[in-house]
Amino acid sequence: MTALEHEFVAGEPDAPVLLLLHGTGGGPADLMGLGRELSPGSPLLAPAGPVSEHGAARWFRRLREGVFDYEDVVVRANQLADFVLEAREKYDLEGRRLIAVGFSNGANIGGALTLLRPDVLTEAALFASMLPVPDPPAHDLSGTRVFLSNGQQDPMAPLPSNQQFVALLEKRGADVTVHRHPGGHMITLEAVEAAKAWL
Repeated sequence: MTALEHEFVAGEPDAPVLLLLHGTGGGPADLMGLGRELSPGSPLLAPAGPVSEHGAARWFRRLREGVFDYEDVVVRANQLADFVLEAREKYDLEGRRLIAVGFSNGANIGGALTLLRPDVLTEAALFASMLPVPDPPAHDLSGTRVFLSNGQQDPMAPLPSNQQFVALLEKRGADVTVHRHPGGHMITLEAVEAAKAWL
């Protein structure tokens, strides 16, 4: 199996599978509670980011705060896609709905996966995301659903970058649901309720 450490928690056979993508410095257990809140019966697949930034796990390299190494984003998104395909087979998840749930850096790799590999991921709930890839291939995303929640005062995921991401998704035909909150770099209770309704 593609070398990504991960945790897997089995769930109900008819519930969608949640792919949990933690933020910088996190780990597979970070979003388990969020996953349970969003869909209590879902199987949970939670890999660990393979990149270390001074010991903090991330999904891809960055040049500095808020400036991504876009070549690495593409490489790591494809690595995550390969992992998902192998996990689907290993855990007998073929044919099941798969929804990425990501926060911050995890939301960004989930967003990159959505743009770059619609053959692997067509649904994502992303909290505090930015535009992960500025010029992705022009895939038809008309079968893709994305929920995005961002804070209006978030210095780490600035709203203009998220707005560019929303515009790109819509241009490619994705069904986009946008949730805004007045706070910063966080997941609010209202955002969780909105994501739950979307899911």
